[in-house]
Amino acid sequence: MSLFKSREEVDLTSGGIAGPLFYLSLPIVVTNLLQTAYNLADTFWLGRYSTEALAAISFGFPLVFLLFALGMGVSVAGSVLVAQHTGADEPREAEFAASQTMTFAVLVSLGLGTLGYLFVEDLLRLLGASPAVLPGATAYMQIVSMGLVFMFGFFVFISLMRGYGDTITPMLVMLGTVILNIVIDPLLIFGWGPFPELGVEGAAIATVFSRGLAMIVGLAILFSGRRGVRIRLGEMVPDLGHFRKMIRIGVPASVEVTGRAVSVNILLGIVGMFPTTVVAAFGIGTRVFSVIFLPAIAVDRGVETMSGQNIGAGRPDRAAATNHFAAKAMFLILGALGLVAWFGAAPITGLFTDDPAVVAVGADFLRFVAPSFGFIGLVRAYSGGLRGAGKTLSAAAIAVFVVGVVRLPVAWIAAGLMGSSGIWLSFTVSNILGGIAALLYFRRGTWRDADLTDESVPGATTGDHDTEPAVDD
Repeated sequence: MSLFKSREEVDLTSGGIAGPLFYLSLPIVVTNLLQTAYNLADTFWLGRYSTEALAAISFGFPLVFLLFALGMGVSVAGSVLVAQHTGADEPREAEFAASQTMTFAVLVSLGLGTLGYLFVEDLLRLLGASPAVLPGATAYMQIVSMGLVFMFGFFVFISLMRGYGDTITPMLVMLGTVILNIVIDPLLIFGWGPFPELGVEGAAIATVFSRGLAMIVGLAILFSGRRGVRIRLGEMVPDLGHFRKMIRIGVPASVEVTGRAVSVNILLGIVGMFPTTVVAAFGIGTRVFSVIFLPAIAVDRGVETMSGQNIGAGRPDRAAATNHFAAKAMFLILGALGLVAWFGAAPITGLFTDDPAVVAVGADFLRFVAPSFGFIGLVRAYSGGLRGAGKTLSAAAIAVFVVGVVRLPVAWIAAGLMGSSGIWLSFTVSNILGGIAALLYFRRGTWRDADLTDESVPGATTGDHDTEPAVDD
């Protein structure tokens, strides 16, 4: 079987559901695993460099996530537009949407990078970074902020290709850049060979350099048009009408992801009140979660693409069936991974540090959260379907409920009563309630309310650039 397949060979709008969803999602799992390898490599090497360095990136990683989250709406809007136009068999509209998305992404990332560079130290201090941790965390984040355009540009490349239905090409590009990052990471952190010892700054430089090369390769693929959707230089001139459309779809998507990012950073403020061992354990735990949740995130993106293409093709029933299938599968898979995390909590934490105190706290974190893993699968599956249908506001509402209404209040109250275990408990409670809420909301069927024959939906027009998917009012 050929690794690369055309849209005709893998039809997302007809036939079985499991096969196309698996074909989309498996490369996303690998891509996200490679993405996580950047962070894990930093965590691994800096954990052996010093506990202060490990604590520094424990503050740095959530802020990187926050910067990406603020611009996430751009990539989601581009992916949804490309998916719906592709499903409606409108290739020129898909190309225009992709070209505008890349332009908008560059502008947004430059703005966010500038703000990040200027204010990251104040934000880190506000979050409670100790004097021993603050310099390293600030240096790490300032370098990342300067290179945000490269990192975000590659992320948008992945999103555009996914919207078209190609998840293998981004996986292969990511593989090459991760190998490069893993090679140069210890060289710059420890100063091996002719390289200077840069510590935390070395990890940031290695990541930005690798992502910069990835963006260059991604742009070359998009401009060539040989695989996936094509971008055209002449169509990258900013179109304010299209930008408004992207904002309409993308802002709620940014709220969804930003809500998660902000919650992690606010939680850091609570975690920062505890000893450095707890901060380090929190950083390790969130990195472990980023690996365990890869299948759910991948299926989330696969469902988003399949839902978008089926909505564009006028097949909402197939979009619904895709969501329900994905939710059941993710509940079972993540539930099984929860058992693994429960029984292997201490050895898993020990992979990242040899400090017994950090291992003990990190293992406690994993054991608290592991029973709720299956419910995260429900949230991810149904949120992906809502975004694919253009209902980004609904997906955002679920995320805000999970992190803002449940997780943060529970963490604040329980931390005072139970210590650090109260923070871990807040993850469990919010994950379970969020999964139930996502299931009940999706079963209401309000995401079907859009009139798919209206001119706001791709496929219902003659193909001008003002077509757009149905979105929340």
